[in-house]
Amino acid sequence: MTSKTTTDVWLPIPADEIDGLPEGLNYLFWDGGQDFPADPADCAFYVVPYMKGPQVASRPLDAMRSVRVVQTLSAGIDHVEPGLGLLPAGVRLCNAKGVHEASTAELALALILASLRGFPGFVHGQDKEEWRSGFYPALADKSVLIVGYGSIGSAIEDRLEPFECARVARVARSARTTGRGPVHALGDLPTLLPEADIVILSTPLNASTQGLVGAEFLKAMRDGALLVNVARGQVVDTQALLSELECGRLRAALDVTDPEPLPAGHPLWHAPHVLITPHVGGSTSAFLPRAKRLLAGQLTRFATGEPVRNVVLTTG
Repeated sequence: MTSKTTTDVWLPIPADEIDGLPEGLNYLFWDGGQDFPADPADCAFYVVPYMKGPQVASRPLDAMRSVRVVQTLSAGIDHVEPGLGLLPAGVRLCNAKGVHEASTAELALALILASLRGFPGFVHGQDKEEWRSGFYPALADKSVLIVGYGSIGSAIEDRLEPFECARVARVARSARTTGRGPVHALGDLPTLLPEADIVILSTPLNASTQGLVGAEFLKAMRDGALLVNVARGQVVDTQALLSELECGRLRAALDVTDPEPLPAGHPLWHAPHVLITPHVGGSTSAFLPRAKRLLAGQLTRFATGEPVRNVVLTTG
C-alpha cells in the first residue's frame, strides 16, 4: 500500500477560479453538498462553505483527524464554534477579516439613510402611486454610537465621515485609544446610550454579546433613536425590541434577526418603524474578489510554512 503524499484542501469555490493558489496542494471542491469530495480524515485545510449554516459547517469536523486550519468566509465564527470540540488539539480557526468590511459598512449606511429618510414609505407610496412628500431626519448632526469597534466598525466610521455627524462614539470589549479617539469598554454603555441618536451593532456573537441588547439596553436609548443591527440576530432580545417598537419609542433597521430566517407570521415583520433586510450584509459583488484573495494568501502561507492570518482561536 502506498502512503498518501498530497495535502487535501477543501474549498467552497472551485480552485480554477482562484488566482494565486500555491502548487503542491490537492484542491477539492465542497460547498456543503450531501457527498464529501474525499475522506475528511485526509483534509488538512478546511474552508467552511459560506452562508450554509452550522449543520453544514460542522458536518465533516468529527472525521477531520488531520486538519490543521479551519477557515471561515464570514467575519463571525459562531456557526463553526459548536463543532470545534470535535477537532483535535492545535487546529487554528481563522475568520474572514478583510472580506466583508466594505459590503457590511455599505449596508449599515444604506439602512441608516433609508430609515431616516423614510424610504420604506416612499416604496409603498410608489406601489400605490402616491406622492408622499414631507420633512425627514438627516444623518447630518446626529450622534452615532458604534457597538463593536473591530474592522467592520472602523469601516462603518470611514463611511460616516462625510456625513457631518455631530459625534461618533465607539465601544468594544475592552477600552483602547485609536487615531480617531477613544474606544470605550462595554461597561460604559449606560452612559453612552442616552447620548446617541443612532446605535449601530457590529459586534461578534459570543458569550459577552448574546442578548446584550435587552430591555435595559433599549430603555437607556433616547426616545426616537434608531437601532441598526448588522451583527448577529442573537445580540438583540427580539421580544424586548418588539416592545419598544410597538409603543413607538424606538426605530430599528435590521439585517439580522432572531430567529433567522424570520418566519412568516412573526410580529417583527409588521412592527412599526422597522426596516428588515434578509442578512445580506456580505452578499454583494465585493465578496468573491476579496474571498479569493484571502484564500490565495492564506494557502500560500500554509504551503510555505508561514503563520496563517486572522487566527481567532486554537483548539486545545
